[in-house]
Amino acid sequence: MPPTNSPTLRQRRLGAELRKLRERAGLTATGAAELLGVNQARVSMIETGRTPISADRVRSMAHVYDCADGELIDALATMTGRRVRGWWEEYREHVPIALVDLAELEHHASALRVALMMHIPALLQTADHARAVFQSAAPPMRQYEIEHRLTHRLKRQGVLHRTDPPPYTAIIHEAALRMNFGGSAVARGQLKHLREMSELPHITVRVIAFGADQFPTTGQPVDYVEGPVPQLDTVQLDSHHGACEFIDAEAQLNKYRAVLNRMEACALKPAETRDFIHTRIQDL
Repeated sequence: MPPTNSPTLRQRRLGAELRKLRERAGLTATGAAELLGVNQARVSMIETGRTPISADRVRSMAHVYDCADGELIDALATMTGRRVRGWWEEYREHVPIALVDLAELEHHASALRVALMMHIPALLQTADHARAVFQSAAPPMRQYEIEHRLTHRLKRQGVLHRTDPPPYTAIIHEAALRMNFGGSAVARGQLKHLREMSELPHITVRVIAFGADQFPTTGQPVDYVEGPVPQLDTVQLDSHHGACEFIDAEAQLNKYRAVLNRMEACALKPAETRDFIHTRIQDL
């Protein structure tokens, strides 16, 4: 397969995981190339995601690297091949590339967990609410940028409405429920939508109220994307300048799993959350 100069996040992740397996086996790229019968440049291209490879090649590399984790090998094998031309590819020239990568991650996710302090989760936003959020961005976006971001966000929400949606858990601080983006009518519509979505069997919404005894948080919105095996989980963080950061180091994954678990422990139960949202709707 010919190389690519713009590998997707999924292709880069496959390459990174193969590099980890090689390094755990104590092999240099040159040593691995000799055992695999290829040149060192080929190994480097694979590990940077710039050369698509087959599932059989992944399995042969795992064998050479003495990897005995069958579930991980099977999961890596499913990540092979050329770039999937998903709907997100049409946005590659119109939104930050990290948002394209995030949509691809969500599409392949086994489960999704998010935690936010000041905003409603993107996958649970109404069109009116999302537009109001984009219109209040600093620095201001141009109208065509708002439209691209809006349609991209709404298409991302399709992952929750397909025939096989991943389990989705959202932990939202009460502060987000009290933001009136777009005015009272838009806020009321958003909260009604949030409550309706929380009633779907695969969606869990929980609120951390102002009166909670504790509020464990890293201070950033967190998107935790579960892969087919825990080693392939990914954390996406929003940085202060609006970009996305993707994290897959084992120690960091453990850290964010623990943070999300602690946040869930101090949040209202789903039924209590629905009552809480209903009261907030009545207040508007």
